[in-house]
Amino acid sequence: MNEAGLKELVEKIVNVKAEFQTIEVKRSKTAASSRLYDTLSSFSNQDDGGIIVFGIDEKEGFEVVGVDDVQLIQKQVSEQCEQMEPPVRAVFTAAQIDGKNVVSAEIPPIDITKRPCFYKGKGRLKGSYVRVGEADIPMSEYEVYSYEAYREKYRDDIRTVERADMSSLDEVKLADYLLKLKSGKPNLARLDDEKIYELMSISRNKIPTLSSEMLFGLYPQAFFPQLSIIAVCVQGTQIGDKGDDGERFIDNKRIEGTIPEMLEDAIRFVQKNTRTKTIIDPITAKRTDKPDYPVKAVREAILNALVHRDYSIHTEGMPIQIMVFSDRLEIKNPGGLYGRSTLDALGKTQPDTRNPVLATALELMGVTENRYSGIPTIRNELEQHGLPQPEFAVIRGEFCVTFHLKEEAKMQENNADKPTLEQFCKTPRSRKEITEFLGIRSATYAINKYVIPLVEQGKLFMEIPDKPTSRNQRFYSK
Repeated sequence: MNEAGLKELVEKIVNVKAEFQTIEVKRSKTAASSRLYDTLSSFSNQDDGGIIVFGIDEKEGFEVVGVDDVQLIQKQVSEQCEQMEPPVRAVFTAAQIDGKNVVSAEIPPIDITKRPCFYKGKGRLKGSYVRVGEADIPMSEYEVYSYEAYREKYRDDIRTVERADMSSLDEVKLADYLLKLKSGKPNLARLDDEKIYELMSISRNKIPTLSSEMLFGLYPQAFFPQLSIIAVCVQGTQIGDKGDDGERFIDNKRIEGTIPEMLEDAIRFVQKNTRTKTIIDPITAKRTDKPDYPVKAVREAILNALVHRDYSIHTEGMPIQIMVFSDRLEIKNPGGLYGRSTLDALGKTQPDTRNPVLATALELMGVTENRYSGIPTIRNELEQHGLPQPEFAVIRGEFCVTFHLKEEAKMQENNADKPTLEQFCKTPRSRKEITEFLGIRSATYAINKYVIPLVEQGKLFMEIPDKPTSRNQRFYSK
């Protein structure tokens, strides 16, 4: 950063009166703070690094107070940078603003193979931090482990399941897989089955691996109860929204079995708890069923969660989550992006693979292509379906993909030829009738979002005004 860039940055901070994901301010008028280690760690551990600006007082409304000794600030910051592992190499810039000196220290990102960067005085587990908004938060043990797992190339998908033996695997499924393995591989086909088991990581020292249990196990959850899927369908747009009878969930299911079994059951759950519209072509009279979300996109998202989730001991107590809301579908899995993968590069570059044995086996079984086509398929399917593009997010070691239904403006455009809600309620209507009229699955959401505002405006009325939540309540207009 040059002097002009620093002045521009300070102007932005003063005008917005806020710190950012990559910006931290310190008053430090007479000396640098002795507590820079947390920020040095968190900035070093994020891909964009960060900038610490000295001479701005957050408590005084982000006023520029300046620093008395530019050289001293740089010396003290450099000393603290040397206390980090690996050492941080800050780049300094100084500028004068209204006769006051400000100093910036640009903290470059540490290569992912050397993360986490931590304060040596606390050690790796207690001295590693991550930036969340404008705060420096201690890394969890799992977040520290995830960097180590990538650096050391841990293979959690082929760790042994110590309580299991080969009798816990389905003989028919395993035999079918062996036939596919041997097909077209004459050298491999000459080996005996037990040798192939060991060579292809089906077993290690005659003990089944996690991958083999999750692919061929008679009941994988006997060993890993939480390596499953928790699927819920809620009434409205948030967990906690309740229905007319106080119910929290429209549907709630724990999905178990092998990965292929869980995949199919999860798809059925989503189909069961989302709408399917019947569209009649006005020219050909041909009937077409159109679900809320394209099945191919749903399948790819769930499959990605099953294949790319973290299977380490740190997350084996955390199931995948599928949440069907009235306006969106969320699929979450333990384990953020692996290795050098970034959100911006999803579907555009070949990513690092967290569970290569699992992914390769599923390819051979015909469950996945394993050609990094999942994200492009999701995007294309949603676009062809007329839905917004998916949202991808990583929050503290958890990956989430969200599918949104059409925006309200689009919904209103599609319903332009329909009567208004006031016109519809010329005849008193129940919650269910109004919900179906609006094309919304959640009655609670429909009433709170559309009906109650009209009641408050005096445009709709209740037949039982003294009991607004009565199940017999009907709404009408004059």
